[in-house]
Parts: sequence; C-alpha cells; structure tokens
Amino acid sequence: MGEREKLKQIIDGLPEYKLAYITNLILDIAKTDIEEIEPDEWDLEMIERAKMVNDGHGVPIETLASELGVKL
Repeated sequence: MGEREKLKQIIDGLPEYKLAYITNLILDIAKTDIEEIEPDEWDLEMIERAKMVNDGHGVPIETLASELGVKL
C-alpha cells in the first residue's frame, strides 16, 4: 500500500471536526517549497568524519550521564 492510500485510510477514519486541522496542515505543506540540494565538499567531509566516530550504535543514557557527571 502506498503512502497516498495509507493517508486516505487515516483520513477516512477521522471525525469530521479533525479534518480542518488536517486540511490546513496539508495546505501549508503544499505551499512550502523545500529545495533539495546535493551535499557539497564540506557536507561530505562531515559525513565521513561522523562515520568514523559513530559505529551506528546508541549509548545508554546512564553511560552518557556518568561521562558528563550528571545524576539521573
């Protein structure tokens, strides 16, 4: 099922009074022109640096708090 079909199902299940909120939100999104640009040299360098220091795993909040000297 595509995104459009999912959205239609959700909208069909909403009560009438909530549709004005959804309508206004969609109109605002439709008006927004977000330019998508390719990453430049600096962006690519920052991405590579991040990959070197981040193995994709999270840090438990307890570990981070301990490293920062914060009590939970």
